[in-house]
Amino acid sequence: MVKYKKAERQRLLQLYIERDPFLTDEALAKSLNVSIQTIRLDRQVLKIPELRARIKAVAKEVDEIKSIMLEDIVGDILNVKLNESGTSVFTVEETHVFNNKTITRGHFLFAQANSLCVAMINVPLALTKSANIEFKKPVHLGDRVVAHAKVVQTIGKIATIKVESFVEDSLVFVGDFEMYFKNEGEVE
Repeated sequence: MVKYKKAERQRLLQLYIERDPFLTDEALAKSLNVSIQTIRLDRQVLKIPELRARIKAVAKEVDEIKSIMLEDIVGDILNVKLNESGTSVFTVEETHVFNNKTITRGHFLFAQANSLCVAMINVPLALTKSANIEFKKPVHLGDRVVAHAKVVQTIGKIATIKVESFVEDSLVFVGDFEMYFKNEGEVE
């Protein structure tokens, strides 16, 4: 196991929690090869709240989503800054893989990315205009896919969003989505 210097360990701790705020101190300790107490001390120094507080903060952010019902989202929204960026996590289960295989069907990865893009738009109606996607590596049963999305530009009623999905540190999916949006009752 790799032993990190304090500054590098703290940088990685921040990165891991930004990517997945639901990580427990135990999981972080295992990933960074240190004690749980070291993780707690590092969190305190970095002013990173404990898991319960992070979960509450995520729940508050998710309540602000207007454009999609939570039950229509593929994966779990970890954080969303409306009209800016968002992160979701999707754990591959048996119903998501091809029969007699362990490889995930691609439409689930697309749906995770697409529903994250819709959730990020801060209006009641957001639809996918186009998507240019690429599957980089196979995703397998039990994998935890973390999708990161960022609005790269907005022109008129079209937002362009870049999505990158990872399993651990491995890039598995990329997509450029054009999202059309409008407010309720708005005439074109």
